Amino acid sequence: MNAIDELTESFSRLPGIGKKSAGRLVNFILKADKTYVNKFATQLSTLQDKIKPCSVCGTWTESDPCPICTDSLRDRSIICVVEQPQDVSTIESAHEFSGLFHVLGGVIAPLEGIGPDQLNIASLLQRIKDGSVKEIIIATNPTVEGDTTALYLQRIIQTAAPDVKVTRLASGLPVGGDLEYADKLTLARSFRGRTEV
Repeated sequence: MNAIDELTESFSRLPGIGKKSAGRLVNFILKADKTYVNKFATQLSTLQDKIKPCSVCGTWTESDPCPICTDSLRDRSIICVVEQPQDVSTIESAHEFSGLFHVLGGVIAPLEGIGPDQLNIASLLQRIKDGSVKEIIIATNPTVEGDTTALYLQRIIQTAAPDVKVTRLASGLPVGGDLEYADKLTLARSFRGRTEV
């Protein structure tokens, strides 16, 4: 296997990139300006050193806590619970939500060996305990696993903090889809039409 094949194989392991797309990326890099390629390689090789999960909410950040958690203008009485860090960026791009976030780091998926203990749930309950949180918006993806996780969260939050309102994003998000691919209008409607669970 030569260097082109090795890089093509590496690119094809990225989500949404097949062999043909990976080959096109390799050919683009071979033709690109060497300064650009070196800068890209440096950015890629240092990414995991620079970006870490926020110690409060779990989203990707260069500074800890993240800019969202430290923003004094955010509504601290509402926490939106999402599956993955990229979901925070997706929701932020809609400019509809001004509260805080909490990243679970996945969903309950027994067939994959992922239970509630593998998710970032304990720290969510800890954040609720101080009494300043009035609403939890569950924004897991509308899949079987996302719905299972939402029901589990609803039960444990209502047991731990009965005064906290638990809501779920409203219709508008396609069943079986991911937040990452939702358009801004659909996301905005989902936030405005959320319902209590």
